Amino acid sequence: MPTLSFPILIFKTRNKRDDYGARDMRYGDLTAAQLISQYRLNYVSDIVDPYTLTRRNSMNQPQSMFCCNLRGQSEKITRQHCSDLLFDEFRRLSRIFSFYGPYKQVIGKMITHMQYSDGKPFTDRLLDRALEEQILGDKSYDNSTRILITKAIESNINWEKLTYPIEMKNELSKAVSLGKLPKFDRLQDHYNGMGISVHDTWSTYITLKSLNIKHNRFRAEIHYNVQDHFGLDNDDIMNTRFSQFQFFRLWFVLQRYDQFGFKLFMTNMHTTIEISGSI
Repeated sequence: MPTLSFPILIFKTRNKRDDYGARDMRYGDLTAAQLISQYRLNYVSDIVDPYTLTRRNSMNQPQSMFCCNLRGQSEKITRQHCSDLLFDEFRRLSRIFSFYGPYKQVIGKMITHMQYSDGKPFTDRLLDRALEEQILGDKSYDNSTRILITKAIESNINWEKLTYPIEMKNELSKAVSLGKLPKFDRLQDHYNGMGISVHDTWSTYITLKSLNIKHNRFRAEIHYNVQDHFGLDNDDIMNTRFSQFQFFRLWFVLQRYDQFGFKLFMTNMHTTIEISGSI
């Protein structure tokens, strides 16, 4: 009877990895007129006006009663200086969503990566740690892919021959499809930095690296390879849930304005966990 050989890919999402053509990976494709008229992004920063390359003062912010009369007094700056100031403000505003726990610094690193790394993929050991913590912390028998894979292996091992039949491989894929893939949409993710850094994910590949069966027990290694896009699409910025925050308005302009056009990047996370079970 043919049996599984390892490692073996047991699940992958429909979304492919490294999809640089995705809608949220677009950059530098919108004019100032489009950003203002179509997306209502006329005001995105308290520090500078990115469309006129002028530095604001306290008198030409919207809350000032003198704004209309004193706009001409604003200081002209270079495009480079303007983008530097916008990124500083971008990082500062991120603290609204990331102020507690071991992952609160990750979003700042990702913003800096967007500023200087020209679209190169991003990895960080804290993201890998957060992924592992999320997988191990999910105790739901209906949603946890870890628990569902464990139950599928238990149910389909040939316990007489101590092997896993190759024709039962699809049962592992089916088990994962019934659960909820690792995401960062829990309550704590709203303030620990993971919700703003990753939140949902784009693609997930799950590999069974090893399976050892002895007597009436088994032990296996499962590898999770997860990828997200650090970018916004049109639906994001048109959603009032996001557009009401200056943080997202500023992000969209840095990404999509044709005078800036900072490249987006892939966020890569991976972890290997151990599972075990018995007959």
